[in-house]
Amino acid sequence: MSEPSTPSYCRSCLSPAPAGVKCPHCGRGPVLHHAELNALALAHIDCDAFFASVEKRDNPELEDQPVIIGGGKRGVVSTACYVARLYGVRSAMPMFQALKACPDAVVVRPRMEVYSAEGRRIRAMMQDVTPLVEPLSIDEAFLDLSGTEKLHGAPPALTLLRLQRRILNEVGVTVSVGLSFNKFLAKTASDLDKPNGFSVIGRADAPAFLAQMKVGDVYGVGPVLGKKLNADGLYTLSDVLRRSEGELARKYGESGLRLARLARGQDDRKVSPERERKSVSAETTFNDDIADKSALKDRLWPLCVKVADRMKVQGVAGRVVTLKIKTDTFRTLTRRRTLSDPAQLADTLYRTSCDMLDKEPEGVRYRLIGAGYSVLEPAIADAGDLLDPNALKRAAAERAMDAARAKFGEAAIIKGRMLKKDRD
Repeated sequence: MSEPSTPSYCRSCLSPAPAGVKCPHCGRGPVLHHAELNALALAHIDCDAFFASVEKRDNPELEDQPVIIGGGKRGVVSTACYVARLYGVRSAMPMFQALKACPDAVVVRPRMEVYSAEGRRIRAMMQDVTPLVEPLSIDEAFLDLSGTEKLHGAPPALTLLRLQRRILNEVGVTVSVGLSFNKFLAKTASDLDKPNGFSVIGRADAPAFLAQMKVGDVYGVGPVLGKKLNADGLYTLSDVLRRSEGELARKYGESGLRLARLARGQDDRKVSPERERKSVSAETTFNDDIADKSALKDRLWPLCVKVADRMKVQGVAGRVVTLKIKTDTFRTLTRRRTLSDPAQLADTLYRTSCDMLDKEPEGVRYRLIGAGYSVLEPAIADAGDLLDPNALKRAAAERAMDAARAKFGEAAIIKGRMLKKDRD
């Protein structure tokens, strides 16, 4: 049997096969086909409902049940399996809303150490096919397979199909693949056929595909910008194309200019394996709303320690401190302050966050608090503060506590709110 004129592969046996529902070689399918299938090399791979998939893999009794990964009733949804999504459950949804929509859901506490380990396994498999892997999160990444044909004896599309099968066989979870000629369209394609999908957007079909795409479906367009665009009569990218770049830039700034270029399928970003992390943060949702600022600060300190530990491991310091708080009416407030010198200590993060928290109105009830460093750079030795002569002393104390925890464990030092007396 001769190979099909249009590049195509059976997703069951991976043999070249003519387009159709069934493969003539194995009798199964489906058959993936596209005129540009063997000419495209930039992919986005996204694990399907990753946390929930890992839990179902480890506990087969959950296979057909709606599963939600998240905290208690006061928390939010980290991941919802596809069964739960049929009921309207979505990531970042408050848990009480998710359980109202799907009362029979099985709620599983996150096991981040397990998910991280499996994410690293999948990342290593990606790096087996190309060194150009740019992680976006624990469960998704861009891959550039340009020039890998001789290495693998196959075009990128077939190599990706093999990788997709390997991940399923060895890790036990499915991934969806988007293949195109730039990052924007590859990521867009990976969302088209979930779970366990493989979608292609070529140069020839990109204009027609983009023209009908809703502006709210463009990656990076949030709800606020989406509503503003709709209010101005921009509902699809074809509407965007009727406006000049200059007009869009004047009205929406950098976001308008980016949208104008994406509407034409233009995205010249390269896949960068050395993609730098822009921030390190941690947050927690309370079981009961908290209005007392002293109690809020008690909850804030462990988060600052967690962030500082990550910063020290990575050897980075941050120039900006961010405080995140969410009120009992679900209003999210973000406060930022630029430091005179980059820092990585829990002490600096805590003191700066507390100062911003103190400026918030009294009597407001909060359901979440978080803090973090951003604008990261390589760390240097602790710097003093001319306005705070005790800063170096506290830094030395924190470094000593780090050493004790590393040697004797987390319970080695218990210090009230650790540095409470020094802080008050």
